[in-house]
Order: sequence, then C-alpha cells, then structure tokens
Amino acid sequence: MRSMATLEPGAAAGVDRRAATPDAATLLSLKFCGLEFASPIVLLSGCVGFGEEYTRIEGFSNRDAGAVVLKGTTGEPRLGNPPHRVYETPAGMLNAIGLQNPGVEQVVRGILPQLDFTETRFIANVCGSTLEEYVEVTRRFDESPIDAIEINISCPNVREGGVAFGNDPEMSAQVVAACRRVTKKPLITKLSPNQTDIRENARRCIEAGSDALSVINTIMGMAIDVHSRRPVIGNVQGGLSGPAIRPIALLKVHQVYEVARPHGIPIIGQGGITSGNDALEFIIAGASAVGIGTALFYDPMVCKTINAGIARYLRGQGFGNVTELVGTLRTAGDMQDCALSG
Repeated sequence: MRSMATLEPGAAAGVDRRAATPDAATLLSLKFCGLEFASPIVLLSGCVGFGEEYTRIEGFSNRDAGAVVLKGTTGEPRLGNPPHRVYETPAGMLNAIGLQNPGVEQVVRGILPQLDFTETRFIANVCGSTLEEYVEVTRRFDESPIDAIEINISCPNVREGGVAFGNDPEMSAQVVAACRRVTKKPLITKLSPNQTDIRENARRCIEAGSDALSVINTIMGMAIDVHSRRPVIGNVQGGLSGPAIRPIALLKVHQVYEVARPHGIPIIGQGGITSGNDALEFIIAGASAVGIGTALFYDPMVCKTINAGIARYLRGQGFGNVTELVGTLRTAGDMQDCALSG
C-alpha cells in the first residue's frame, strides 16, 4: 500500500529532489478515453461559450485545461428561456439559460473552424428534445474535427410529457445506445443528480456504450422575490451549481465510481470545485478529471490555481502522476485492514 508520508520521492535517501521530482506537466497529464489531456481540468459546458468566452482576458488560456466542453448544441437554433436566467445564491448560482445556441450546422461550419485544436481538447455537448434530435446532432458532430461528444441527458423528452431523459435509466440507455450507433468518437454521458438511483443510471449508460461519465449536472432549485412574490428565474426553476452542491456531487462521484471502476470507465467529477483541495477530493473519490464551471465567473484564472494545488499535493505525497490518485479513498474498513496486516 502507498505510504501517505509527506516526503517527496528520494527525500529520505538524500537524493536531489530537483532531479527526482516530476515537473508539473508530467504530474498533471493523463489519457482520458484515449485522448491526451495536459491537465485533469475540464471547462464545463455553458461556462465558456464555444471555447472563446474567456480567451480575451489577459492571462487566461485554454491550455491550462485538459479539455473544453462547448455550449450545449441542439439541431436547430434556440433563443433560450425568458429572463432572468441567472441568479446568485448563497454559495452558488441558479441558471436557466434554456440551451440558447445557433444550432449544430452553425457550430460545425462556423465555430469549430475558428477553434485552435492545438490549445486543448474540445468536446461537443449534445442536447435534444427527442431521441431523433440527439442522434442527428451526434451524427453531425461525428463528421467534424471535435475530439469527443458529451450527451446532456438532462434535457426534457417532449414525447414523454417533459420528463428529462436523464431521470429515467431506460430512457438514458436508449439515448446512449442510439448515439453510440452513429459515432466512433469517445462518448461521455452527463448524469443528472435529480433521480432516484444514479448508480443504476450509470450502469445502464455503460452497458449502452458510454465511454465515460460526467458526474453531476446541476441540482434543480428556485428563488423567490418576496416583494413581488414571483419566481426570480423566468423559467421558475433553474439548475443550482457552485460550492453549495459540492458535498452532494462528491458523494455521487463516489457512488458512480463503484459502478464504473470494474469497466474501466473514467469519470469527470464536477460540482462546486473552486480550489486544488476541492479537485483532489473528487479525484480521490474516483474522478479521473474534474470539471470547473461556476468558479470561472468570479475567478477566470482559477485553473492555474487548481493545477498548481494538485501538482503541489502530488509532489508532497510522492505520486508520480495524477492518475495514481484516482479512487484512493480510504474507508474505515481499509484502515482496519491496514492495522490487522501491520
């Protein structure tokens, strides 16, 4: 079992640590679904537009992230929900954008050619109101230079009375299986926390052909203006993100990891990550990569801070690469086994 001592490799033997300690690039790089990531950080869909949202800010670089997930894309252009669409809450944010986007043809023909694919990996986010729409958008992205495809199964199925695909394991599996048939690109399924058993949903999505899982999407919530006695969000309800949901997201990652690990399915863990320590918790719980979203709204340089924090921890704990830390959570049972074997 790995020692949790804080000495860096070679320190006890008097080795020159400057030569023995891996550099940040070596510590942070990983393979995710066969794709080379320079960092475990993934910039989440809806938070960075189509990869250009923060590039005009001095000091910001997409190169600080292993991948960028583009804004949710549907078959046809969508104007989105009425205002207000965003509302700050204690330790978080509610949003109900409503998938405003120019449609898949404009994204593929007009936006993707403007992206610099040498900066990072770019992942499409596929949304739809019907199974056929998911399939068509996925098929179109399969013909593009995009590196991977994330399926947002939290979208409402109009044929099922508005029930979100992601809240029903059977519907989730149907979407994954249908999209799997029309693409050979890595397929990532974004799981909703607003369901009875996320483990069962994860299992069904894996069986249907998902290459990776993104855990979790936002948690549904609302806010009320007490003076007008009206909902603050124009859509009445919105998705809650930010530090307020981090403990919930962390548990969901741990639960999904128990299902995904036997199949070698990697997880993008997300939900309120704002620091290196937050990211480390998710990695220890079972995430191979970590999603950053809400934190970017108030600290566009947060990726640099998180990368530095992860690298510093890995050096201090004697890890050679971030992948060695994935799923190393030590439960009470593990500790008892160590005591008995000692």
